[in-house]
Amino acid sequence: MNWEQLLSLKRQGDTHKRLRTEQDETRIGFEVDYDRIVFSSSFRSLQDKTQVIPFSKTDFVHTRLTHSLEVSVVGRTLGRRVGQALLKKHPQLQEAYGYQSNDFGAIVASASLAHDIGNPPFGHSGEKSIGDFFKSGSGVVYKSHLTPEQYQDLCDFEGNANGLKILSQARAGIPGGLRLSYATLGAFTKYPKGSLPIKPSSHVADKKYGYFDLQKQFFAEVAQELGLQKEDGTYHRHPLAFLVEAADDICYTLIDFEDGINLGLISEEYALEYLINLVKDSINRKKYNALEHTSDRVAYLRALSINTLINDAVAIFLENESAILEGTFSTSIMKISKYKAQIEDIIDISVNKVYQSSEVIEKELKGYQVINRLLDVFVTASVHNQQGKLSAFDRLALACLPSQYLHPEGDLYTQLLDICCFVASLTDGKALEWYQKMR
Repeated sequence: MNWEQLLSLKRQGDTHKRLRTEQDETRIGFEVDYDRIVFSSSFRSLQDKTQVIPFSKTDFVHTRLTHSLEVSVVGRTLGRRVGQALLKKHPQLQEAYGYQSNDFGAIVASASLAHDIGNPPFGHSGEKSIGDFFKSGSGVVYKSHLTPEQYQDLCDFEGNANGLKILSQARAGIPGGLRLSYATLGAFTKYPKGSLPIKPSSHVADKKYGYFDLQKQFFAEVAQELGLQKEDGTYHRHPLAFLVEAADDICYTLIDFEDGINLGLISEEYALEYLINLVKDSINRKKYNALEHTSDRVAYLRALSINTLINDAVAIFLENESAILEGTFSTSIMKISKYKAQIEDIIDISVNKVYQSSEVIEKELKGYQVINRLLDVFVTASVHNQQGKLSAFDRLALACLPSQYLHPEGDLYTQLLDICCFVASLTDGKALEWYQKMR
C-alpha cells in the first residue's frame, strides 16, 4: 500500500479525479465527510442509544453519541500527530500532492465519529438478539432460501457492516448515501471482509466482518481505489483504521470506567488508584491534591490518561508503519501498548463492576425481548407482503415502516436485511415504545 492512494478523495459516483492541490483549504473534502456525518439523522439517533447502561437517564452516563464525539476528538489528535511525522518521512506527500497533517486528522476523526453509527439499540446485546432471531428463533425458517453468505449476514448481524451500509448505500434521490471520501470509508472499515469465511485467526482484521454480501462489490471498488490487497478472503486494513480502533479503545477503556465511578458502581478510592497507576509518571501531585470533588479528580486523571495513551499509540504506529503498509501488522495498537497491564486492570474492573452489574444485565435482557418481538412482527409482515398473504395485523405493522425498507418485488435477502437495518436504526426509547404498544 502507498499513502498517495490511501488518501484518496474520490467519492462514490465521481467521474473525475479529485486532487488535494485543488481542494478549498477552508473546508477540505475530508472535513466535508465529518460535517455530513454530524448532520445525518443516523448520527443524531445515537443520542438515545446505549453505550453501556441501557435506558439510563443519568447525566453522567455516556450515550453512543457522546462516546462517538469523544472518540472523534481522540482520533483527530492521533491522525494529526501521525500525519506530522509521515510528512517528514514522506515529503513528496506534501510537496507533490499537497497533503497536510490535518488531512490525516480529518480522516481519522470522520471515521471515528461514524464508528458506532450502525449499532442497534441496547448495546452489543442488540446485535446478538438480531443474530439469534435467525440462528435459533423464528427467522431460522429462511435459511434454505438464502445463500450461506446471506444467511451468515443475518445470523451474525454486525453493526460495523450496517454502518458502512448507512454511510454508502444509495436511496431514492440520494445516490451513494452520504458520499464520503473513499479514504474515510477505508479508515472506517476496521474489518475489511465479508461474514464468510469465518476465520479463526489471531489477526485483528478477522475478529468481525465489515460489509454485508449486499455491498461486496462496492467495497471491492473502494479497496481497488485505495490499493488494499486481498489475501485469503480479507483485504488488508487501511492503515488509518488502526488509529480509529486505538481511539475507540482508549475512550471505552477510560470512559466506561469513569461512568462506573460516577454511577457508584466502582468505589472512588479503588478507581483512582488504578488511574494513578496509568499516569504516575506525568501526574502533578500538588494539582491533584488540590482537587476537592470526585468528578474533578476523575476528570483530571482521565485527561492525563488519554494523553498518555495517545502518545504511546502514535509511537507504536510510527514504529510499525512499514509492516502496516505491507499488511503484515496483525494486532490492535493498544494490545501492544507499554501500558497494557494497566489497561487490562481497568477493563477487568469495568467488566466485573459495570458490564456485569445486575442493572446492566436486567436491562439488556429487556432489550433482547424488545428486538426479538419487533423482528418477529416486521419480518413476518414484510415477507407476507412479498408473498401476497397480508393479514390485517401485517398491514398495520407495515404502516409503521418507512417505504425505503419495503421491497414487495425484491429478493428475500434484501428484504430481511433491510428489516434488520430498520430495527437497528431505532433508538432505545423508540424500540421500547413500539414493543409496549405491540403488547
